Amino acid sequence: MDLRKTRLWRPRGRPAWLRGRRLLASAAALTLLAGAGTFAVAASGDQPSVHREDRVLDMPGTRLDTSYFTAGGGRRPAVLLAHGFGGSKDDVREQAEGLARDGYAVLTWSARGFGRSTGKIGLNDPDREVADVRRLVDWLATRPQVRLDHRGDPRVGVAGASYGGAVSLLAAGHDRRIDAIAPAITYWNLADALFPDGVFKKLWAGLFFSTGSTDLAGREEDRDGESQERGGQGTADGPAAPGDPSAPGPARGGDGGCGRFEKRLCAMYERVAVAGKPDAAARRLLEERSPSAVADRIEVPTLILQGQSDSLFPLGQADAMAKSIKARGAPVAVDWIAGGHDGGDNETARVQSRVRTWFDRHLKGDRGVDTGPAFRVTRSGGVDSTNGSVQMRGATGDRYPGLGDGPRNVALRGREQSFANPPGAGPPSVSSVPGVAGLSQAASFGVGFSADIPGQFARFDSEPLDRSLRITGSPEVTVRVKADADDAVLFAKVYDVGPDGKQVLPEQLVTPVRVPHAGDGRTVTVRLPAVDHEVVAGHRLRLVLASTDLGYASPAEPATYTVSLAGRGISVPTAPGVHTQPAPLPWWVWGLPLGGAVVALVLLATGRRRTAAPAPDPQRADVPLEITGLSKRYAGSADRYAVRDLSFRVEKGQVLGLLGPNGAGKTTTLRMLMGLITPDDGEIRVFGQAIRPGAPVLSRVGAFVEGAGFLPHLTGRANLELYWRATGRPAEDAHLTEALEIAGLGGALERAVRTYSQGMRQRLAIAQAMLGLPDLLILDEPTNGLDPPQIREMREVMIRYAAAGRTVIVSSHLLAEVEQSCTHLVVMDRGRLVQTGPVGEITGTGGGVLVGHEGELSDALVDKVAALPGVESARRTDAGLLVELDGAPPARLLTELVRLEIPVTAFGPHRRLEDAFLTLIEGGSA
Repeated sequence: MDLRKTRLWRPRGRPAWLRGRRLLASAAALTLLAGAGTFAVAASGDQPSVHREDRVLDMPGTRLDTSYFTAGGGRRPAVLLAHGFGGSKDDVREQAEGLARDGYAVLTWSARGFGRSTGKIGLNDPDREVADVRRLVDWLATRPQVRLDHRGDPRVGVAGASYGGAVSLLAAGHDRRIDAIAPAITYWNLADALFPDGVFKKLWAGLFFSTGSTDLAGREEDRDGESQERGGQGTADGPAAPGDPSAPGPARGGDGGCGRFEKRLCAMYERVAVAGKPDAAARRLLEERSPSAVADRIEVPTLILQGQSDSLFPLGQADAMAKSIKARGAPVAVDWIAGGHDGGDNETARVQSRVRTWFDRHLKGDRGVDTGPAFRVTRSGGVDSTNGSVQMRGATGDRYPGLGDGPRNVALRGREQSFANPPGAGPPSVSSVPGVAGLSQAASFGVGFSADIPGQFARFDSEPLDRSLRITGSPEVTVRVKADADDAVLFAKVYDVGPDGKQVLPEQLVTPVRVPHAGDGRTVTVRLPAVDHEVVAGHRLRLVLASTDLGYASPAEPATYTVSLAGRGISVPTAPGVHTQPAPLPWWVWGLPLGGAVVALVLLATGRRRTAAPAPDPQRADVPLEITGLSKRYAGSADRYAVRDLSFRVEKGQVLGLLGPNGAGKTTTLRMLMGLITPDDGEIRVFGQAIRPGAPVLSRVGAFVEGAGFLPHLTGRANLELYWRATGRPAEDAHLTEALEIAGLGGALERAVRTYSQGMRQRLAIAQAMLGLPDLLILDEPTNGLDPPQIREMREVMIRYAAAGRTVIVSSHLLAEVEQSCTHLVVMDRGRLVQTGPVGEITGTGGGVLVGHEGELSDALVDKVAALPGVESARRTDAGLLVELDGAPPARLLTELVRLEIPVTAFGPHRRLEDAFLTLIEGGSA
């Protein structure tokens, strides 16, 4: 048996530098500085109370503020929980209490320089922060509640995010007593993260060092007024003895602005920031403090959780750690989570649950626990209108695909192009702003905040895609670069461009590329940011190479760059082994089968009365729907219209929302579209063919009518087959396999429908409705009577169905739901068209931008924003600064806010669809 694959696998043998070490020796060096405070945390129900002991442990060079959590009796595995940069142990208290209730002894601590702990920040220096973790493991080995594998060797795992995630990896590399780890949104090589391809990530680095150079992390004073930093202070040359009076005190203005950082780190940052690019010494300093430095020693089961919205530690960092640890033979699972340093924390509960099951398997040895798939990626399914939360679904694979699996080549076109690197590298292009929540989430819903400065970039476009393309990994492209300077620095990104020309930058990510010796021309292969993003049919890929970017340092000297394509196109990884988990589907789809039967009966009844239809138009054969001059009078009236002179067009892949107040003519329009009634004037064409009752093209249309139609004594499969035979169409046209894939019924298909649960009936209904895979699906008020979860499920069905290149038209009075589900809108009032266009365009017209920010903004600063070009006004609100735009694009406003040093925390459109709808209807009624 391969011991590495067992649940209690531990690497055999220890290196010479650890063998024979007296593991309890360093525990003796730990001195209890402050009396332990013991607390009992109440628990609800049958859960045990959690006991917390707060201790300050005196270590070489620091006093660490710790909390120890236990619940119940007996020995149990231990978990060390580390916090992120700028935080403290309090940030992980809730998770610690949960793990304690689940049967773990949990130790949290504030790292050096943070919270109440003293010492200098060393960015996980092996001789300081990592050594602290080893001493904490020693301490755990002395606790009576902790299970031991050997004397001085506790059963212990380490988890943490960002800064804490890196220390979990480093601890596993430096201490073979660590049994399992779960690092999240962290780095493998800090030099590569802050200096990608030799380009300085100036804004993120600036945030790091400004946070550590001040007292923003919540430093507190002792009750007697003496700073906790005093006594036991490490130096750049080595740790001082505890209480050494010669050890330097806190750096507050007397350390050259270095604050709580080690002097070597401050000097490195200042040197790189002034030069605008890293040197070899800077790279060495950060690499020494990176998990990659001990890659050959990390051999423990590792759960890697990496954020997709993360310009600080992108997915490439997780890819490097996964490949290295897996090569050592250890179990590895990779989870690309929603959010990250730029996208917030959207999956706390799921992530903590998966960490717990990972430790249950590899620390407790629970063989029955499911730790999840080898690879999982979270994909967005829209926004819940009831609470505004992002709805997410997982896609999984039985192996980690890496960043280049299943490549598909997409041809690009574009001539050789020249553009400028401006003097001083300004104004810069905008891709993302570090730490600003909402930008990447907005991009996932088609709202783009990136901006490229004219004259400072080249672009190459693909043709519109003939089928949807799911990018999962890092696309690659080969280009030829020439410059009139020695070095060229480019910023490469791939946009998703819609038919209307609107471009979205997936996760707001960009790849910096330094091209040395570019004067003679160089051919380089560019590896673009790793993302998981679907480009729907009809959209284009756009490669942009820019000379500047807000988040990075570009050469200050002016230069001209010339670039051209040097390959066939862009290679896009598709990860074919990764499949999206089907979402539960709502009961509303039960009505689709009956609705189809009703339509079929009407068509049969009117078939003998068909009138001669106009000839098909081959030029519109690919247009799902085009309505021209459509009118319908009320019965018995010569001048009262239900619909009057209505014209609009719908393209493939769109989810079109048909909006209007009661009496606007929406239902009448849909009935004419389905061939149920005949218009008085105008024309409806579906895929270029005119609609008449019984028109053959109606076989490509599916319509929603409330009701259900299952025979309970038959199996699910028999119900589907019976329904399809009733339509009279050939069996091979049913597309049964594809419909079942949408439904996700699995083996339940062979059981009687009377045994089905509510959710299974829902999935069977959607499978029956989608038989034949109609190219145009019409839904009239599909959410009537649904509760919020069912409404969300309905939304996911529409989005998923249109993503395959089909078209959905939905009439609904739930404006928030339409805004989250639809890509385009048609607004009607009193039978007439009021406005049509993309959702973002309609909601954005005349609207403003809401800017979240830290602290209070002075009147002078608000006045400066109001005076910016293209800004109509700026005013404070309870939710932030509301900026009304008058021509300025949102991306330019964002650049100006950063230039004014406003601490932006969120940025997004203010006006919602409800505001726009009421404005349009009121305007149309005037």
